Amino acid sequence: MTGDRREATSGSFGGNGVVSSGDTNKSTQALASTLPSQRLRLNPSKDHKPESYEDLQLDYSPSVFSSLERYLPPNMLCVSRDDKVKFMREILCKYLPHGERIRAQRHREYRQKIISNYQPLHRELYAMQPATFFVPSFIKAISDNTEESFRRLVSEPSPGVFTFEMLQPHFCELLLEEVENFEKWVKETKFRIMRPNTMNNYGAVLDDFGLETMLDKLMEGFIRPMSKVFFPEVGGSTLDSHHGFVVEYGIDRDVELGFHVDDSEVTLNVCLGKQFSGGELFFRGTRCDKHVNTGSQSEVC
Repeated sequence: MTGDRREATSGSFGGNGVVSSGDTNKSTQALASTLPSQRLRLNPSKDHKPESYEDLQLDYSPSVFSSLERYLPPNMLCVSRDDKVKFMREILCKYLPHGERIRAQRHREYRQKIISNYQPLHRELYAMQPATFFVPSFIKAISDNTEESFRRLVSEPSPGVFTFEMLQPHFCELLLEEVENFEKWVKETKFRIMRPNTMNNYGAVLDDFGLETMLDKLMEGFIRPMSKVFFPEVGGSTLDSHHGFVVEYGIDRDVELGFHVDDSEVTLNVCLGKQFSGGELFFRGTRCDKHVNTGSQSEVC
């Protein structure tokens, strides 16, 4: 899960930006004249509840708009959703290169083609259901929502690495069955899918076959409260996007994954294996910005 956020500005604000009541066309024109000079907030409005954009056909993920809405200037939080979309889209288009926008559009089309043809096995997985997804201790910690409740939940075997019980065994079983069903569909239809990353040849991106909305709610309502406490220095309180996937290891699958640096502010690792040996997960600390992508070296005794 990532919390990648870039501050975007569009010059200085030269008016109060308030849309007065009266003639609708005049109000719209007045709003349009102020939009180009608006400036995003440096910090999000924590008390503001953003609108849902799931029902709109947008150039970017609906979750991006919901997250960015918290950074809108105060006077824009009460304008219509269409006006918010227009303003936020102009900012996103300005700061996202054309090539990246084309790539994102093609990925959306690819994802929509899968969702339109793939028939889920367990539809109950596609909507957040905390009582059946999570163990009681995790639900209580999230409900209490205090640093003390989170620290009671976790153990810290190494600085910055936290372990805790989270998912119900039955949920894990259903998720594995759903992934296996998706892989079966891929094989039967000979559909070429994108693997989770360039390092793994086996596995699937959960977002690509319909689990994006559920994972958004997982990030926003359950991971972000904890990352706010444990990872404040890297934007743990403002996580606004995720990359959810499953990878497979085995004799006839990928057998290992070398040392690497995740392209995220916060990573949630979940072991979904049934019966296996090996599969240890090693952490070797945090790299500085200058050496994020340099090769690994053996430790000197």
